[in-house]
Amino acid sequence: MVKKEFTYRGKTMQELQGMDINAFAELCTARVRKSLKNGIDRKLLAKIEKTKADPKIKPARTHRRDIIVVPSLVGARVAVYKGNSFEQLEITEKMLGHYIGEFIFTRKRLQHGKAGIGATKSSTAVTSRKG
Repeated sequence: MVKKEFTYRGKTMQELQGMDINAFAELCTARVRKSLKNGIDRKLLAKIEKTKADPKIKPARTHRRDIIVVPSLVGARVAVYKGNSFEQLEITEKMLGHYIGEFIFTRKRLQHGKAGIGATKSSTAVTSRKG
């Protein structure tokens, strides 16, 4: 069975890597395109790409969850702040055109438990201990 090659809007990964950010913006949705046209933080991109080159370096830490994944970031590691701690994120091809904040959840997952003696039905919603 042959593995299908990854494409984003009809472009292969090699073609995307060769594009500049403005050319990539033309392939994206309107909201992402507008954000990319306004400019990106070159200093942060350079820091992220440095971690991509050397796996021994700790991932770049950032509070900015509104960074758009561009082709040059694929394969990099980033530590994104989720409100109380930093969560590590490995950027893959399928994340292209999305914000990195979409992949790091800021809230705990809700689990439903059993109500205690004399408790109301609404108290069955218990937050998870994990996460």
